[in-house]
Amino acid sequence: MNQTKTENKNQVAMEMLALLKANYGDVEYYLNFSNPLQLLVAAILSAQTRDIVVNQVTPELFAKYTTAKDFADAKAGELAECIAKISFAGKKAKSIQEACKILVEKYAGNVPDTMEDLCLLPGVGRKTANAILENAFNKVCGIPVDTHVIRLTYRMGFTSSPYPDKIEKDLMELFPKTEWKKFGLMLKAHGKNLCKTVPRCQSCFLTKLCPKIMEQK
Repeated sequence: MNQTKTENKNQVAMEMLALLKANYGDVEYYLNFSNPLQLLVAAILSAQTRDIVVNQVTPELFAKYTTAKDFADAKAGELAECIAKISFAGKKAKSIQEACKILVEKYAGNVPDTMEDLCLLPGVGRKTANAILENAFNKVCGIPVDTHVIRLTYRMGFTSSPYPDKIEKDLMELFPKTEWKKFGLMLKAHGKNLCKTVPRCQSCFLTKLCPKIMEQK
């Protein structure tokens, strides 16, 4: 990319960031949790499931299972029954139990606080690991890339890649590290509110910056 295009992209990124802050500056993390273990479980449950559904299920779940050992020792089918409202409940229950067994065996029941260790847990990739590190340990190592972030990043012309890891890298190079945590939350909020699969461009405050107005991709 030549210098002029790079400078233009950087300018658009900073203008976008300012507009997102003006509209979503008070946005907070969307899953309810009280400790790192609860966030790990909630984040695994949230894959391909609406946040509101996860937050409806977790209060009863966390009252019943309070430690990693509780989850690891749950009877077959019992955990899946508790999260039956969640999509792919059986698969996610298995991931949670397997992850918690590793926590018990390797980490004394605690959730690790490094990207490398978290990504070794079943059901955990970079998106989930980033969310846990940022919100449970206040460690910013990257930007969680979900479907909303992918959609907005493409529409704004910040990446040409369909791969989450490359999209994350492109965003990390474009935005200051001090903004990564809030930026990811604001992008998700904008994707849920306006920049949907069928975009609401007529109501969007980013239209003057967006090169793909009304594009449904």
